[in-house]
Amino acid sequence: MPTTDDVILFSGTSNEKLAKEVSEYTSMKLGHLHFERFPDGEICVTIRENVRGRDIFVIQSVALDPNNYLMELLIIIDALVRASANSVTVIIPYYGYSRQDRKNGYREPITAKLVANLISRAGATRIVTMDLHAAQLQGFFDIPVDNLLAHGLLGEAVKKEFKGDFLVVTPDVGSVKLARTYASQLGVDFVVVDKHRHSANEVEVVNFIGDVNGKDVLLADDMCSTAGTLVSAAKACHEKGARKIFAVFTHGLLVGDSVRKIEESPIEKVYMSNTIPWTERLSGSTKIVTISVASLFGYAINCIVSRESISSLYDRNTN
Repeated sequence: MPTTDDVILFSGTSNEKLAKEVSEYTSMKLGHLHFERFPDGEICVTIRENVRGRDIFVIQSVALDPNNYLMELLIIIDALVRASANSVTVIIPYYGYSRQDRKNGYREPITAKLVANLISRAGATRIVTMDLHAAQLQGFFDIPVDNLLAHGLLGEAVKKEFKGDFLVVTPDVGSVKLARTYASQLGVDFVVVDKHRHSANEVEVVNFIGDVNGKDVLLADDMCSTAGTLVSAAKACHEKGARKIFAVFTHGLLVGDSVRKIEESPIEKVYMSNTIPWTERLSGSTKIVTISVASLFGYAINCIVSRESISSLYDRNTN
């Protein structure tokens, strides 16, 4: 059985703060990688550790600058394989390109599958990720995939906010399963907002399946990118008589003017994980609260290293 001396954690440059938190949780060494750019922009990675025969974990979110961070990840994996690492487990807190998981029209790619192929062919032996946009994405890989769930930690944070009765609201029908999970965890009912999307950035709410009048509500989703769906649902809840409106989601991409939209919306507070790092894009927010998921990834790593069943982590997340 491997010991902690046989294990090294490495971090790409996309989410170094989370990687340090995971390192502290597991008491495992965070290895040294040297990154540089050639004059033409090509990425060069040098491993400054002896990895021969060791079990390696690499932490990298494919978000905010996905093309750059994905290429960086592939190069790190290749370097580790060529340096004779025993295994390479890739921790991907946010799996980029996950929304491109099917063809919506003719002559379109399935990019989520392409990314899975790239990571596997580079030499990864296992994937650990969190709240995949669609659970069936696990089937895109021919190597083991562990899809961790953040609702346990996020739900506990939300519990401290709500003192009375409230409802969980899903911003669209695609998030019904997640809303039901939150509602079950928190012991409340849930309501569905049925929306019609005009374009990628423009959303119109059509109707409600349930009643939010006079209730505090929690909007629950797996990710938030432009905040169009979230803010549209919040405004609709407000118009339907909701009292206080909060939101929770795992992956806070929050690109463009999404922070401004949230700040100007009826939403009082937003809870999200740190799968995607806090950068200047969020600096103007007074409503966003970040909950660290380092303990979940650290727990999963410990299970893998000790060869224990990772189902104990799933039980931990669903209780």
